[in-house]
Amino acid sequence: MIPAELTPFEIALLLYPGIQIAALHGLTDLFALANREAAARSTGAPRLRVAHWARLDDGSFARGFDTDPGRGGTPRVVILPPTLNEPVDRKVAAPYAPWLKAQHAAGATLGSVCAGAFVLAESGVLAGRTATTHWAYAEALATRFPEVQVDPDKLVIDDGDIITAGGYMAWTDLGLKLVERVLGPSVMMATARFMLVDPPGREQRFYSPFAPPLRHGDKAVLKVQHWLRDQHAKDVHLPDMAAQAGLEERTFLRRFRKATGMKPIEYCQYVRVGKAREMLEHSPSTVEQIAREVGYEDAGAFRRVFAKVTGLSPGDYRRRFAPGLAEA
Repeated sequence: MIPAELTPFEIALLLYPGIQIAALHGLTDLFALANREAAARSTGAPRLRVAHWARLDDGSFARGFDTDPGRGGTPRVVILPPTLNEPVDRKVAAPYAPWLKAQHAAGATLGSVCAGAFVLAESGVLAGRTATTHWAYAEALATRFPEVQVDPDKLVIDDGDIITAGGYMAWTDLGLKLVERVLGPSVMMATARFMLVDPPGREQRFYSPFAPPLRHGDKAVLKVQHWLRDQHAKDVHLPDMAAQAGLEERTFLRRFRKATGMKPIEYCQYVRVGKAREMLEHSPSTVEQIAREVGYEDAGAFRRVFAKVTGLSPGDYRRRFAPGLAEA
């Protein structure tokens, strides 16, 4: 049997146009730290090998930077880091698709961070899967690839052979997920502590504001959406919304659901919670006062709705995003 330290576990970081260099080097450093923590514990787990793969002018793919230069083999994991630009268009992503598909067919786990999901989806491996990306790009990803179930609330979706992560800095979450998988939970926690980052378990909805679809083309529904935003959806009811739209209630319900993907009452909850988040971050008002301000006489009901939408209680949200107000 070949000793584990002689058979490193290769993680390939794939370079493509517009890649975020900070994430590329950050992942490289994260895996180096994980190797150090694993060595200190003598876990017997395989050492992580990190290589930066790029597409060459002749269309082939090869390693550039490599922590084990000269060693052959194929990647066990391929990660598409984020980009600081808008998601790459299909023409730019297309040349990477065959190689990614071949790596997946050969048994590699594929992963993406943020807009890297657009390059990953181009290969077809996300068809019929649930995936995540930056909340600001979720609608664009779902529109370009309707066969992908996009869940922008999740920061990381681990589907075994496919792992997708949300926003720019979610590379830390994806990287730690892989460390836990290969080197074990104790090494993962030690790496997270050294980096002063939260271990996996966060959700993107902790951070993302409510971004309702506005390009659906239904002018009557859009008029109601703007009205609800101005009113903060406070003290409004179905007849009020239908009247604003100039539609019969049943017709309004059907068209609103089709345009936004939500029932009017659910949509109003998201608008109210959005206002509450703003107040929790910037106002010294108590949770009870904020509940009344956004239209909830029952603070308990407000807390339940807030937790359903954001994944956090109002108190936990304030402690995370406005620690000064929480202490006061």
